[in-house]
Amino acid sequence: MHDVRIVVDLQAAEPPFEQVRAQIAGLIGSGSLLPGDRLPTVRAMAADLGLAVNTVARAYKELEAAGLVQTRRRAGTTVASGHHQADVAVSSFATKFAVLAREAGMDDAAAIDLVRNALRSTAREA
Repeated sequence: MHDVRIVVDLQAAEPPFEQVRAQIAGLIGSGSLLPGDRLPTVRAMAADLGLAVNTVARAYKELEAAGLVQTRRRAGTTVASGHHQADVAVSSFATKFAVLAREAGMDDAAAIDLVRNALRSTAREA
């Protein structure tokens, strides 16, 4: 499950369900949440935010109606495919790769060589 940080201001004019919906939509739009990422269950998010289950359920339903998430019984609610610009998604993965390369002690040249080799091998397969 992806770490989703949502903050609800109960004093704001905007209803809590809309605050939740807008923040999740923003995380999807920015590439912080990627296709396939799981959202917390409705019950878990409601408990974390101190909201009624129906409030979070409404936010999830609106996100699903907009095509941003999909809900399946055993899989839960996940970010839907097709609502990310390729560059945002690839940039996010590149950042994750760079972090992993640094943690593994690789220098820039070695990490870039790995990417070049991967690109070459996928070009041959296509």
